Amino acid sequence: RCLVANASFVYRANRTGKLATSENESVMSELNKEVVDLVWGRPASGGVSASIFRRWTQGFLFSENEPSALEQFEGGPCAVIAPVQAFLLKNILFNKDSPNWRHISEEDQKVALCSTLSEILESACSSPSTGYCLVSWAKGQTPHTSTHAKTQTQSQTQGMPEPESSQPPQELQPTSLSAEDLGFERFHSILHKRTVKSVSELREEMLSLHHTWRGCCGVLLFLYSVILTKGIENIRNEIQDTMEPLIDPVHGHGSQSLVNLFVTGHAVSNVWDGDRECSGMKLHGIHKQASVGFLTLMESLRYCKVGAFLKAPKFPIWILGSETHLSVFFTKEMSLVGPESPSEQARRVFQSFDPEDNGFIPESLLEDVMKALDLVSEPEYVSLMKSKLDPESLGIILLGPFLLEFFPDQDSGIPDSFPVYHYNGLKQSNHSERVEYVEGTALVLGFEDPMVRTDDTPVKRCLQTKWPYIELLWTTDRSPSLN
Repeated sequence: RCLVANASFVYRANRTGKLATSENESVMSELNKEVVDLVWGRPASGGVSASIFRRWTQGFLFSENEPSALEQFEGGPCAVIAPVQAFLLKNILFNKDSPNWRHISEEDQKVALCSTLSEILESACSSPSTGYCLVSWAKGQTPHTSTHAKTQTQSQTQGMPEPESSQPPQELQPTSLSAEDLGFERFHSILHKRTVKSVSELREEMLSLHHTWRGCCGVLLFLYSVILTKGIENIRNEIQDTMEPLIDPVHGHGSQSLVNLFVTGHAVSNVWDGDRECSGMKLHGIHKQASVGFLTLMESLRYCKVGAFLKAPKFPIWILGSETHLSVFFTKEMSLVGPESPSEQARRVFQSFDPEDNGFIPESLLEDVMKALDLVSEPEYVSLMKSKLDPESLGIILLGPFLLEFFPDQDSGIPDSFPVYHYNGLKQSNHSERVEYVEGTALVLGFEDPMVRTDDTPVKRCLQTKWPYIELLWTTDRSPSLN
């Protein structure tokens, strides 16, 4: 076992849901209240509803039908499960020791899950010198998953010493969604926090807590670990609206800040690149290329625009956001995340002058675009190009003709077609109600081809925010669901 720094503490709650203090825990109790307020807010009704809390009480459990896919039991915790699934796929797909990635053993599952959770904690840590916080059950307080499990536990553990690690005996592993009698107040009264000081200690401790992450409330325990590792004040400084909780207490879904915290280590509320000024207020965005990406159907509806740091991640794995749910789209084709080709750069620069995504710019901006791309921008030449690109004198320059004029026959390095997969953790959203990857083939075309056109679906519209002319052919009868 690794050495653990700092004394442990227990979250205590009274019947009103307010955190009680004891003589030696007064400071920590105030911290506990801050955690609850940050995650759940302060619902008008005075407490989080039992149904909303229950949705979040599951652990990280793998599908029986797809050994590398996590299963989600109810709506809500996808804000944690989908990012963990994306990083899990990164570690499994691009690990040279895992060639048969769809058929991994239980030991491989354990190692992959714990190393993935460690990676996310490391990313969230603002200052490694302060250590990494792990929230688990207080000694002797691990909830059991059924009446049968409770009876079995009592008969098997009478007179037995508490296991040294937090791993329950093999026959007591929690396997179902939640302890039926565990409510919001009870949950917060039996938690324990420890701090480890180094990455090697963290990874060792994460493995020893494997059954905690897989068991009842594993998702919430890990979420609280990430929050305390990041630091409450650091999160508040990054969130745009500090009154907005990370989990909506009415509907139970996670916020964009929560998704960004897991994907990038920063709880910013926006998905664009860098910071922006609006009415004298600084709005924080994404500041560096993410390991896994994020695309959203909301962009196709023009509610937002995702920046290049999330659209072009280091690995070809993207979390897909719909109005209500998160799923994951992925492939092993690394050319999709290679360096920008000149035409891709030109498209990005052109679109930066077209913030409303109209597909055209006023002809008065053509010179600025050409300068930004280091093209010849002498006034006479720009005037010639205006006449050529706007022959009908409409006063606009279309993206397509612009790219054809300056970057004809550009090879992006992407194959004509390649295999792709889609993951949705909800059973009811999957074909035959089994959590399995949906396989397909993608074609990324330079421009719209009337000879190659597939059905218009939410998945396709979401992916078109990155590849405007992508076409998808799935092996199933229907397109995979984003919801």
